[in-house]
Amino acid sequence: MTTVPSDTQPTADSGQQAGCYVYGILPGDAELTEEVYGVGDRGVKLVRSGELAALVSEVDLAAPLGTPRDFQAHKELLDSIITGSPVLPLRFGAVLTGEDAVGEELLDPHHDEFVKVLEELDGQLQYVVKGRYAEQAILQEILSGNPEAAELREQIRGKDPDATREERIRLGEIINSAVAAMREEDTNAMLSRMEGHCTASFVRDPTHELDAAHVAFLVAEGEADEAEQVVDDVAADWEGRIDVRLLGPMAPYDFVSTSQPGSEPA
Repeated sequence: MTTVPSDTQPTADSGQQAGCYVYGILPGDAELTEEVYGVGDRGVKLVRSGELAALVSEVDLAAPLGTPRDFQAHKELLDSIITGSPVLPLRFGAVLTGEDAVGEELLDPHHDEFVKVLEELDGQLQYVVKGRYAEQAILQEILSGNPEAAELREQIRGKDPDATREERIRLGEIINSAVAAMREEDTNAMLSRMEGHCTASFVRDPTHELDAAHVAFLVAEGEADEAEQVVDDVAADWEGRIDVRLLGPMAPYDFVSTSQPGSEPA
């Protein structure tokens, strides 16, 4: 996982009315081929310094920042850039006092680190595979493979929930444990199928109790079609048991971490 210094998340002075919102960092020769807009529907521009350029827009500090629309604008902008240039995405909410500060406080102090990261990310795209178990199918799979679970299911069927509270709790524990074990197995299967078709992978935490797999993959741009086909093949194999969604291409959010200057990579 690529690392960058942790002191790259600046904030503007609290007394200011306007700040310079920073979305991400690109190579210095990058160009915006069309007019684009970001947070607050503000126009986006490039601030350059040396071999680097920062994607920025003006932001009204008096207005609330952090609405779902703001998050979406931040992500959509970075994802639209990735197919034309490597980009180092910054976390949502990075604001500096002005364009001069972008160079002096962000780009210049970390110039070499950022250049190195962008070189590593050049030609790489992120995809995210999300698999969600079909509830009835997976429940039947658990019951058919676990006699205790099947017996508990019969014991509580049509019974008063209060009178069968302990049985319901035990059945829930068995199901949760079984789903966790299947999630690990199916995630590993997804990783195995993508081996040789990705540069790196990162297993995300589940966002739902029925998540079967939630994995980010870094894929070379020239291998994208093959990687997408692999995911399609897995989805076909899992049809009826796991619903698969492929998200991307997107900026490499999961493959850039932060560390204190001089510390070991995370």
